Amino acid sequence: MPVYNRIADLQNDMQTWRRDIHKHPELGFEEIRTAQIVAEKLRDWGMEVHEGIGQTGVVGVLKGQGNSTKTIGIRADMDALPMQELTGVPHQSVHDGKMHACGHDGHTAILLGAAKYLCETRNFDGTVNFIFQPAEEGLGGGDAMVKDGLFERFPCDAVYGLHNMPDGPFGTFHIKKGSLMASADVARIHIKAKGGHAAHPQRSIDPIKVGVQLYNAVQTIVSRNVSPIDNVVISITEFHAGTAQNVIPHDAELTASIRTTTPEMRDYVEKRMAEICDGVAATFGVEIDLDYKRIFPCTVNHDAQTDIITRIASELVGPENVNTQAPVRMGSEDFSFMLEACPGAYIFLGSQDKDHQFAVHHPQYDFNDGILGLGASLWAKLVETELPRI
Repeated sequence: MPVYNRIADLQNDMQTWRRDIHKHPELGFEEIRTAQIVAEKLRDWGMEVHEGIGQTGVVGVLKGQGNSTKTIGIRADMDALPMQELTGVPHQSVHDGKMHACGHDGHTAILLGAAKYLCETRNFDGTVNFIFQPAEEGLGGGDAMVKDGLFERFPCDAVYGLHNMPDGPFGTFHIKKGSLMASADVARIHIKAKGGHAAHPQRSIDPIKVGVQLYNAVQTIVSRNVSPIDNVVISITEFHAGTAQNVIPHDAELTASIRTTTPEMRDYVEKRMAEICDGVAATFGVEIDLDYKRIFPCTVNHDAQTDIITRIASELVGPENVNTQAPVRMGSEDFSFMLEACPGAYIFLGSQDKDHQFAVHHPQYDFNDGILGLGASLWAKLVETELPRI
């Protein structure tokens, strides 16, 4: 049976925890209630608990039976998104403008379920660090925990993470070695031109014209500078200029979201963005300031740990239900900071069925509670297999 019998018995508990967290969503670095719930449960189950890691993160430390020095870290994210929920479910968010639209409520419940099972059984030899991370949604909570000494204070031989996958068939796992998810960078471009009267354009330098040219030039990075087999996305998502119909504005601002899947391509795109801004500025006689910020690195799975979690998943659901060549996803994930600091792997768990069709970040998305037991069993089996009692 894919789900451990004892974990199956915890299904109602995990669902209750998940729906309570869903009903009371908290944004990044504001997860006070959620972190308190997590910490209290871990303590009640007899675990050593550390709070305030990376501001609002929680780490539970559980030692098994024996004297092994081997360690494993398992991470779940806790934060919600700043968006209005439209599901209409009984456990819908009670906070306007805040919603668990990415399933972090489910990830937290899954890890809690695995923690409760392992606290009860202790059928392993070594140490498990249960990492409950804040602020995954664009604020860099993973980076904050690493910088707060996560792996120095709680050493891990390997660290693992999981995400629900609403477009994956229910109960299937999806993973690959190497780059699994893209980096996320933001470029803010400020064009300083020369404003004036709309009736006399010859006396001005129109920043809107410059911005349009810049928009088109930036798109050539993907279409003409990058190999078709490389994965790069550059989307201009904001273009602000002007305040009146008869005024040529003095400046304009553009914002771009940039996604790449290798460190080398990330460096190259940043370099080309700077070159294009300099070139367009020289062409039109304006000043262009580029503020390029790196937000999340690529999520890169380590080979050995990918093999380990793939084997565990295959034993759980059968190799026919584990896709080891998952396509690279152009979304980003700040578990990438942990993978830069410690060997590990990230895996997706399919959750799509007839009642769960909406993608993450959709106002009608709701986590599929049917995968709670399977996710918790994956973590339990990982610990018992990699930290065996001798």
